[in-house]
Amino acid sequence: MNICPWWPSWRKYVIEYFHSCDRCQKANKATGKRFGLMIHIQEPGTPWEVVHTDWVAAVPPGGDKSYNTCLDIVDRYSKTPIFLPCHKDDIAVDTALLIWNRVISHTFLVKNIISDRDAKFTSDLWTNLHRLLGTKSSFSTAYHPQTDGLAERMIQTL
Repeated sequence: MNICPWWPSWRKYVIEYFHSCDRCQKANKATGKRFGLMIHIQEPGTPWEVVHTDWVAAVPPGGDKSYNTCLDIVDRYSKTPIFLPCHKDDIAVDTALLIWNRVISHTFLVKNIISDRDAKFTSDLWTNLHRLLGTKSSFSTAYHPQTDGLAERMIQTL
């Protein structure tokens, strides 16, 4: 006959034992996603040299053809935000034209665009555009949203 020990806080005891056991920890295989390496972003010397971008997805639609999302662009130097209304189904070309017409063509100073790993920003179009303009595209590290925290904070403020 097998004896099955049980007491009121047995789960807590087993978890504590597992975390304190060296042999258990060495045999434990990490199943979660690996975090990327955090790198410090150098502070810009002039306004609009480095900009952060992110999408505001919680925009209430006003009708069938109205804007239903917003592109948030924030200058890292002056913390000046620009909110550009757009459509959720816009493609990379639409986003590139929007940023060119509303930001780059007015400042001509943008050297680095920091964004999340959205498909619109990781496309071949953006890679070629950055090469032509002489700008750099930096992506926030996976599972470290604080890399693009400036844009995230502006979205909270909005």
